Amino acid sequence: MNYYDFEYPYLIFLLLPILWCLYRCKEHIKQRYFVHLHLLRSGRRFFKIESFLKVLIFVLLLITLTSPIKVDKTNPNNRFGKDIVLALDGSGSMNASGFLKDDEAFEQAFKDSLHVSRFDLSKYLAKEFIKKRVNDNVGVVLYGDFAFIASPITYEKNVVVEMLEYLTQGMAGQNTAIGEAIAMSVRAFKHSKAKSKVIILLSDGEHNSGRVSPKEGVALAVEQNIKIYTIAIGEADSALMKHIAQKSGGEFFSAKNATELQSIYEEIDSLESSKIKSSQYKVKDYLYQSVLLIAIALLLYLIFRESKR
Repeated sequence: MNYYDFEYPYLIFLLLPILWCLYRCKEHIKQRYFVHLHLLRSGRRFFKIESFLKVLIFVLLLITLTSPIKVDKTNPNNRFGKDIVLALDGSGSMNASGFLKDDEAFEQAFKDSLHVSRFDLSKYLAKEFIKKRVNDNVGVVLYGDFAFIASPITYEKNVVVEMLEYLTQGMAGQNTAIGEAIAMSVRAFKHSKAKSKVIILLSDGEHNSGRVSPKEGVALAVEQNIKIYTIAIGEADSALMKHIAQKSGGEFFSAKNATELQSIYEEIDSLESSKIKSSQYKVKDYLYQSVLLIAIALLLYLIFRESKR
C-alpha cells in the first residue's frame, strides 16, 4: 500500500500570494494609435487557455518545491524502528531455578511447570518483549560454549517467537562465551540498514569460554556503531557487564527477580525509542522530477503558442 507526502509541505502556502497576484496583476493593453486594436486579437478563447496554463505552470513549479514523495508501506525498509539482537545465555547456570521469587503473575504463567529455570523465564520474557516490537526488526543469538544465530534479524516477529520455543538450555554448551555472543550478535547485523542497532545481552555467569574475548567483541560492536545493553542476573560478572555497556554506549542493568527483568526490557525499549524518529527510515520515491517535466512541457507549449501568434 502506497501513500503520498511532501518533504516541505509548508511551501504550499506560497501558492496563495502567487494565485492572488495572477488574479490581480493582469496585463492590460493600452491603445495608443489604433482605436480598433481589438480587431487584431486572435480570439478570446486563446487568452483563456493561456491564462490557465500560466496558473497551472506556477502551481506545478510550487509542487516541485514541496518535493512530493511516494512511500510504500509494504516495504520492510519503511518499518525500521530499531534492529535488535537478543543475546540469550544458555549456559549450565541458567538451569538454576528460584528467579521467580514471589511474582504471582509469572508464577501463574508457569503454574503447570514443575521446574522453572532462569532460562525458561528469560525465554518467556524475551518472547513477550518481541511481541511488542511493532516497528522493530528482531534477531536472537544463543550462547554457551559457543554462540550461534538462532534467528536472523527479521520483521516477522511471530516466526522469531515460534523459533524461541525450540531453544533449550545447554543447546550451545554449558559454559559462558560472552565474547563469542557479542561477536555473533554483531555478525547478525551484516545486512542491517537501520540507523539504530542494539544488542541486549543477558547473562548470569562469568566469561569462561570461546575464542573471542569480551574486549574484542565490544571493539567489533563499537566499530559497527552498535550499542550493547547488558542485563546481569544471578551470579553474573557485573563489573564486566558494566564495562561492556559503557564502552559500547549502552547501559547496564541488574535484575533480582522476574518483575525487575521485565521492567528492564521495557526501560531499554523506552530509552532507544525516544532517540528515533520514524521519518529517518522512510524509503522514498521522489516524484518532483515528473512534476517538473510536466511544468517544463507546458511552458514550452505556451512559448510555442505565443510564437504562432
